[in-house]
Amino acid sequence: MQSNQKRILIVAVLLLASVLLFIKPVTNTFVNASSGNGSDSSPYTVTRAVANQDNSTKTVEGYIVGQPVSTTSVITTNFPNNYAFALADSPAATNIEEMIYVQISSSFRTSFGLKSNPSLLGEKVKVTGTLTNYFAHAGIKNGTAFELQDDGAEPPETDPEPEAPDTDGYYDDANGKSGEELKSALHNIIDDHTEISYDNVWEALRETDEDPNNSNNVLLLYTGRSQGKNENGGNADDWNREHVWAKSHGDFGTSMGPGTDLHHLRPTDASVNSSRSNLDFDEGGTEHEEAAGNYYDSDSWEPRDSVKGDVARMLFYMDVRYEGDSDELDLELNNEVNNGSAPYHGKLSVLLEWHEEDPVDDFERRRNDIIYNDYQHNRNPFIDHPEWVAEIWE
Repeated sequence: MQSNQKRILIVAVLLLASVLLFIKPVTNTFVNASSGNGSDSSPYTVTRAVANQDNSTKTVEGYIVGQPVSTTSVITTNFPNNYAFALADSPAATNIEEMIYVQISSSFRTSFGLKSNPSLLGEKVKVTGTLTNYFAHAGIKNGTAFELQDDGAEPPETDPEPEAPDTDGYYDDANGKSGEELKSALHNIIDDHTEISYDNVWEALRETDEDPNNSNNVLLLYTGRSQGKNENGGNADDWNREHVWAKSHGDFGTSMGPGTDLHHLRPTDASVNSSRSNLDFDEGGTEHEEAAGNYYDSDSWEPRDSVKGDVARMLFYMDVRYEGDSDELDLELNNEVNNGSAPYHGKLSVLLEWHEEDPVDDFERRRNDIIYNDYQHNRNPFIDHPEWVAEIWE
């Protein structure tokens, strides 16, 4: 009898051990999945990634729902470049607050950029990167892995991607070129523009920088404020004519040519314009009390995130347009600050970063068209073809 009892006890212990061994891995798997720790085996949802912008490196899974072009705008057609896409937990999401903006690292742009791959719209992907602000919005930057996921769903149909603006062969002489050859070709294309007087700049800016939501106003570059078109002048809260390539960086003043070139003239708050003065562009400093999101110190100015790319592309234009021929100045970008009165402007490495972080938007495109059609009859090629920046400077 005792022998039978021992056998029964041994069998019971073995059965119990088997049950415990079976339960443990199942329980662990359940805990990891529900905690969403951002690993490849258990990626974050977009909702969780938006709520945890803590500079940690995580894997996030979601659907590509468009391309961010500003803090408050995500487009779903006519993608301007391969630099970014927006993810959401649903392929039908339209609320920007439910999206996370993803900066596409350079090595993944060919495969995951929406300009080259518009059919990715609606596809499910996993992205590993740093959870941090992008376009002043919840984002993922410095991506180290991008992986297309197969969830069995058919992606939504999209219209064919249109060609970049060509304006009846305007860029024919530049196509297929790179480096100095491309820069020279672009200079020759945009060189002979119609010049306007400094007085006429007022009226031109009322058209080029019109607020798309209020035709009576213009949008100010650094503050983003919408202000009456006729509230211009020299008083502290008026708007005036900002030379983004500072006048003293070449000593061209307000003379016709670089001093009145609309491709780098923008309306700005007069007192903010005074603060910016002739500073080079770089990151850091103290936030401006009147222009939130703008920072400055003794040698540099950092504009708000949503116009950083605008600033960069205006300076790229000026570098290419003014090359020292026809008795004009030779304006050049360099990697310095404190450039003073020399015909140099910086800081090139930072401007290149801003160009990628803040892609071309509809406001810039409309502005480029107006300057071309109504005033100077030349274009900023880096708005039409942002990929040419890397071909020349990177």
